Amino acid sequence: MHNLVMKKTQKLGIYLILAILLVSSANFAVAQNQEAVQKNQLKFARLLRLVDSYYVDTANIDKLTEDAITNLLSELDPHSTYISKEEVDKMNEPLKGNFEGIGISFNIFKDTLLVTTTISGGPSEKVGLRAGDRIVEVDGKNIAGTGLKNSDVFDLLRGDKGTQVDLKILRKGMPELLDFSIIRDKIPIFSLDASYMLDESTGYIKLNKFSATTNDEFEAAMSELKQEGVKNLVLDLRGNGGGYLKTAIEIADQFLDDNKLVVYTSGTNDSKRDYKASGKGMFEAGNLVVLVDEGSASASEIVSGAIQDWDRGIIIGRRSFGKGLVQKPFFLTDGSMVRLTTAHYYTPSGRCIQKPYDEGVSEYRKEQYSRLENGEMFSADSVHFDESRKHKTLVNGRDVYGGGGVMPDIFIPMDTSHHYQYINKLRRKQITYNFVLDYVDKNRTDIKNKYPKFEDFNSKFEMSDEDVDIIVANGEKEGIEKDDESLAFTLDNLKRELKAYVARDLYTRNDFYRVYYTGDDGIQKALEVIENQKKYNNLLVSTE
Repeated sequence: MHNLVMKKTQKLGIYLILAILLVSSANFAVAQNQEAVQKNQLKFARLLRLVDSYYVDTANIDKLTEDAITNLLSELDPHSTYISKEEVDKMNEPLKGNFEGIGISFNIFKDTLLVTTTISGGPSEKVGLRAGDRIVEVDGKNIAGTGLKNSDVFDLLRGDKGTQVDLKILRKGMPELLDFSIIRDKIPIFSLDASYMLDESTGYIKLNKFSATTNDEFEAAMSELKQEGVKNLVLDLRGNGGGYLKTAIEIADQFLDDNKLVVYTSGTNDSKRDYKASGKGMFEAGNLVVLVDEGSASASEIVSGAIQDWDRGIIIGRRSFGKGLVQKPFFLTDGSMVRLTTAHYYTPSGRCIQKPYDEGVSEYRKEQYSRLENGEMFSADSVHFDESRKHKTLVNGRDVYGGGGVMPDIFIPMDTSHHYQYINKLRRKQITYNFVLDYVDKNRTDIKNKYPKFEDFNSKFEMSDEDVDIIVANGEKEGIEKDDESLAFTLDNLKRELKAYVARDLYTRNDFYRVYYTGDDGIQKALEVIENQKKYNNLLVSTE
């Protein structure tokens, strides 16, 4: 008995010694790192003082410091970035979900500031500003015909809530300029582009980012869709570059049962954290399809990865971007900021979907072009994953892979037909959209009188061949030679695009997508899968 106690005591002593050694070595490593930071901090500070005191020419110390910070961060990973003090507020606006201004959408057309829409409930709408109005003076300063740029408009019209801006407006049919005094207010930036029923039982929601207001916008949209009898849902995350981690978790929570893991994060200096769903989801049952593509990143991949890992829905599209790094903002002494990568995030099955960046930032940013070159955008067979990164979904045990984005369950190839090159040239030169601005400006009243409701417009209105002829002629004036073969191939698409822009300017942004996505490959495939319950179920079952 005595020997047994002695052996247990000896083992306990060994464990204690090992624990002390581990803690001591960890503390020693931390101390070494801190010492290295302090030593190099002093080294860099001395260099700046030497440059300031002895360099042959005048040196901009602020710029040198900012360049050094930028270069340092670029050596870490592709997503750790420096943001100057001037850029901080502008960067945060889209994710905060609002800015302060007068509440208009605009376009600079024929060197004039043209109001394309007024934001519902905003200060401009309240005082009677209308789509089609031309702003020619701001606070007594003429801005028409002065080479105005978008950044100039932001500087002139945005400002602190409660401040006043005085405008002079040229309105069609009015002989004199109209005076407006507008008190600036908070203006919402919507992250939900569209929400409507695709058919009598399937709803559609498109998110363009994950901002502070996204979950509220989603819940409002779902409430309306439920009133229309939604039973199935298509969530469109194509081109959605991400946003807040918290918001991604909230959106995933809308589809997952209580206590299911949504994502977890872990880093060398950031211990593992689990984020789980609550029991408050608005669409925890019903067929679900998520659309993704190579522009779906970060928060979009958290949502689509969680839905795929739990076999909750079908992912359709192309392999997502592949960003599995978590950034946290840290302010510097002058109000500038660094967004520093502090952890990796992992989907519920344990996948880290971050694509490799060991060849440097430059090569990392070319990865999208590599996908085109190796044929991945056109064939799922061209996508190759490292077998060592294979994981299993958590309900049905399907194969999924880490190390490079979320691979969809159904692949939709990119349409990059050479016939689209002609249309793309017209777009890049603003030929198509400038035509729409002019067209709506001339025909706004007639179209609204003829089609007071969007449903009438959508079913009866069509762009004419004569409209396309004008666009072709305008293109030729800009040096874009007419391509008859390409035009014949893309004519229906071009007319649909023009009609969509007219719908946006005359009705709502929601209506733009109703028109623009008519016949969309991803949406059509989603409907095909949703309407065939057997096919839907089979896609969620392992083939092994």
